[in-house]
Amino acid sequence: MLSFLTARRTGVDDPLRLRRAESTRRVLSLELNPDRDVDRIHGNGVNTIDIEVIDGRYMLSGGADGVIVIYDLENKNKKPQYTCKAVCTVGRSSRHVHKFSVETVQWYPHDTGMFISSSFDKTMKVWDTETLKPAEVFHFEGNVYCHHMSPVARKHTLIAVGTKEPKVQLCDLKSGSCIHVLQGHRGEVLSVKWSPRYEHILATASSDSTVRVWDVRRASGSLFTLDQHNGDKSKAASEAVNTAHNGRVNGLCFTADGLYLLTTGTDDRMRLWNSATGENTLVNYGKVANASRTCLRLTVSRGCSPEFVFVPCSSSVAVYSLHTGELVTMLRGHYNNVDCCQFHPDYQELYSGGKDCNILAWVPVLRQPDIEVEETATAKGEQQSAVNPVFVDAWSSDED
Repeated sequence: MLSFLTARRTGVDDPLRLRRAESTRRVLSLELNPDRDVDRIHGNGVNTIDIEVIDGRYMLSGGADGVIVIYDLENKNKKPQYTCKAVCTVGRSSRHVHKFSVETVQWYPHDTGMFISSSFDKTMKVWDTETLKPAEVFHFEGNVYCHHMSPVARKHTLIAVGTKEPKVQLCDLKSGSCIHVLQGHRGEVLSVKWSPRYEHILATASSDSTVRVWDVRRASGSLFTLDQHNGDKSKAASEAVNTAHNGRVNGLCFTADGLYLLTTGTDDRMRLWNSATGENTLVNYGKVANASRTCLRLTVSRGCSPEFVFVPCSSSVAVYSLHTGELVTMLRGHYNNVDCCQFHPDYQELYSGGKDCNILAWVPVLRQPDIEVEETATAKGEQQSAVNPVFVDAWSSDED
C-alpha cells in the first residue's frame, strides 16, 4: 500500500488504483460478521432485497409472506456489535399489503421517497415511503415475476415488468398506465434488467431459454437474441438455435459499466455476454447449481480489479472472478436456499436473503495490526509465505 500511496502522491499513478486495490482486498476478505445482525421480520423466505444508492443507508426486503420491510443499515451508536433495525414494515395487518409472495422490490433510483414492489398477487405497487401507502397500483393478467426501473434514465420513467404472460410490459410512472408491450418471447418472463449505460436498452430472460435485448424506442422487435453457440449451427441442435441456455433463464445482471451481461439458467450454467454485440465470451464458470423456479438475483461487485460475481448457489453464495470464471470462495451461513444477494459498493459489503427467513451481512475483515514488532526476518518470511499476498498488511501508521 505504501507504493500505491507514494505513486499517487507523486502523480505517476492513477489515484483510482489505490481505491481498486483496497476494494479488491476487502471483497476477497468477506466473511459472515458475528457482530452485525439484521432484524428477522419475515415469517417466510426472503425473495428480494435492494439497497438505495443515494445514501447507501436504507435496505428494502420482500418476502414470500407478502411483507415488505425497510432497514436502517447505519451503525448510529458506533459500537462494534449492532443490529440493522427495521424502521418500518408493510405487514399483514396493513390493508395495503400484497396478498401473496413479493417477488421484487426496488428503490426509486433518484430519491428514497418512493419504492416499487411486485407480487404473485398480479399487482405492482408504487409506494410513498413516508406514508407506506401505494401511490399507484398496476394490475396484470398473470403472476408478476419481476420488474425493473432504469437507474440512469432521464428521458423516460418506464418500469419493465415480466409476468406469467410471454410479453414484456412497459409501465409509465407519469401516466400510471401500461403504454407498450414487447412481444417475442414464447414463455413466461422471469427476469428483466435495464442497462446502466444506455437508458433505452433493456434485457429480458424467459422460460423459453432465450434472452432478448431491446431498444424500447424501436417498434419492430428486439435488437438481437443471445446465442450460446455464437451462430455456429453445427454445435447446436435444431431446437437450441438462438438460445442462451438449455433450460429456463431466470437470472440477469449487467456489470456496473453496462459492457457485459451475466445470465443464469436452470441448466446449472452462468454465461457472460458482450452486451453490445450479444457475443458469448465463453467464460467457463463450471456448474452453478440453480433449482429456482422464479427469478434468481445475482449481483456484481463495483470498483474492484478484477470484478467479482456473487451468485446464490443452494444454501451458499458463490463468488466468481468475472472474466476468468474462477471460483474464489463460497460464503456459507444460511440454513436453507439463498434466493437473493445485493452488493453494497460504498463499503464492499454483501447482504443475502434466503428461505431460512434470514438476511445475513457479509463484511470485510479489518486489517489486524502487528502484535509482535520485533520479529526475526526468518519468522517474517515464514509468515508471508503462508498467507495469501492479497491479505498481507502493508499499511504503516504512527498510531499503531
